[in-house]
Amino acid sequence: MSTAMEFGTLVDAGARRSAGTAPAAAQPVRRLWPLPALGAWALAWALFIGLRQLGIAEVFAVLAGTLVAGVLGLFAGTRARRLIVAGGFPLSLLASGIVMSLPGPAWLIALSLLALVYPFEAWHDAPFFPTPARALDQLDRLAPLAPYARVLDAGCGLGHGLAALQRTYPRALLEGIEHSLPLAWLARWRCQAVGPRAQVRRGDMWRADWSAYAMVYLFQRPESLPHAVAKAEQELAPGAWLASLEFEAAALVPQAVLHGGDGRPVWLYRMPFVHRGGATAA
Repeated sequence: MSTAMEFGTLVDAGARRSAGTAPAAAQPVRRLWPLPALGAWALAWALFIGLRQLGIAEVFAVLAGTLVAGVLGLFAGTRARRLIVAGGFPLSLLASGIVMSLPGPAWLIALSLLALVYPFEAWHDAPFFPTPARALDQLDRLAPLAPYARVLDAGCGLGHGLAALQRTYPRALLEGIEHSLPLAWLARWRCQAVGPRAQVRRGDMWRADWSAYAMVYLFQRPESLPHAVAKAEQELAPGAWLASLEFEAAALVPQAVLHGGDGRPVWLYRMPFVHRGGATAA
C-alpha cells in the first residue's frame, strides 16, 4: 500500500486543482502531470512483460496489468485523469497489436475489472481525496459527541477519514461505507491491521440510512453537497452533525468552522440546519 499512497500523493494535488483549493505547497506537484499516468502505464507494462517472460498465459498477464492500472487510477483526482490512468494500458495494448489474438471475452473481463475497482456510480460523488491525518484534530471541541456515539464516514475510501476521526473521537463507534468493493475491502483490512477500530462495509452512501448517526462526515465534491444536505435534513436527528472537509454547503449557515491541523476548513452543520436567508429545517 505504501507505493499506492506515494502515487496518490503525486496526483492528489491535481484533483484539488479542479476544485480550486490546492494549497501553495501542492503547486510543484501539479506540474508532474502526466508523469503519474506514464508511471502507471509503465508499471502495468512491466508487470505484463514480466509475467509473460515467466510463462504466464497472455490473458492472465493482460488482466493483471489492467487491474494494476485500474487500482492506480483510483488515486488520480479528476474523472478524466482516472480514465486516462486506468485505460491507458489496455488501449496501448490494443494499439500495439501484441494481444490482438486474445479472445473478445478477455477484453470484457479486463473492462469489468476496471468497473469493479471504481464503479461508474461512484464517479458522480467524490474524487479520491484521502483525508489528511490531522485534518480533524480538535473537532470535538466544536462538535462534542457523547461516548459511544455512532459516526459515519460516508464514502470512506481507504479509511483515512476513519483514522482521523478516531484521533478526535477515541470512544466513538466509527463506521465507514464505500461504493467501490476493492476500496471497501482494503479499508476494512487497513482498519483491522493498523488503523482505527471501525466497521467498514461496501454500499451506497446515498441509500444508507443516516438516522442513527450522531455525525456524518463527508469529503465530497461541491456538486454532491446539495444532495448530502437534502438527505441529512430528511434523516438526521435533531442535534446530529454534518461535517464537510474543505467544501462548504453553500445553502447553509455553518454552526462552526474548524481550521484543522493542515489548515483546511471543516464546515460543521447541526440539525436543524439554518439556511441562508433565515429558513430553518424542520
